[in-house]
Amino acid sequence: MGSRTGQRLSGLAVALGLVLFLGGFGWGALLYRPYTVPTSSMSPTIAAGDRVLAERIDGDEVRRGDVVVFTDKTWASNAPVVKRVVAVGGDTVSCCTDGKLTVNGKQIEEPYLPAGSLAENKNIPTVKVPDGRLFLLGDEREGSLDSTAHLTDAAQGTVARSAVKARVDAVVWPMNGMLKRPTGFEQLGALSRPGPLSTVGWLIVAGGVLVLGGGAYGPIAKRTSGRRPTGARPEAAGAR
Repeated sequence: MGSRTGQRLSGLAVALGLVLFLGGFGWGALLYRPYTVPTSSMSPTIAAGDRVLAERIDGDEVRRGDVVVFTDKTWASNAPVVKRVVAVGGDTVSCCTDGKLTVNGKQIEEPYLPAGSLAENKNIPTVKVPDGRLFLLGDEREGSLDSTAHLTDAAQGTVARSAVKARVDAVVWPMNGMLKRPTGFEQLGALSRPGPLSTVGWLIVAGGVLVLGGGAYGPIAKRTSGRRPTGARPEAAGAR
């Protein structure tokens, strides 16, 4: 009876594990896209060659402080670009006030910048971001070709919200984990919530554990049932 119950439970564990494991992978594939960041313009948040997972979002979901993936032919031909959004439509952005980026007259704390670096290596003239557009900077301000490199363009370095393809949630190779929340922008409005990447990860891990545990039950049960109890003596032939 116990053996049959164990077999049934192990089968249920394997079936549930497969559902969680495959469901987690499927959900993640629908929501996320992997990207390899080719430059160090987002260092130290994201180093050159790092592999990131970015949640597919609509441009209307972008908030200040988000690290986004976008495409814009005036920035790069047929290649996605990764930068941090520091101002959205209607904002006024400039740099620097007491050495800090200023948005709508408020100085922004930026702990993600390289230690000891300036908020900008040159003065940014005051820019009023048009509605439906974004102003973006790299975390490595000295070497980043960001909105400051396109200030003479017709759009004053801004990018259309519709150009955004995804928002970076985590660096997965190396496994640096989820990006830290850009709390310096909270004084200007609500921040984006992280996507369900952590939940997806737990589903995959839990599913894998159940599959391995359920699959291991049979061999373990056979080995255990085949062992003689310690100290037991073989009965003589014909003994009753």
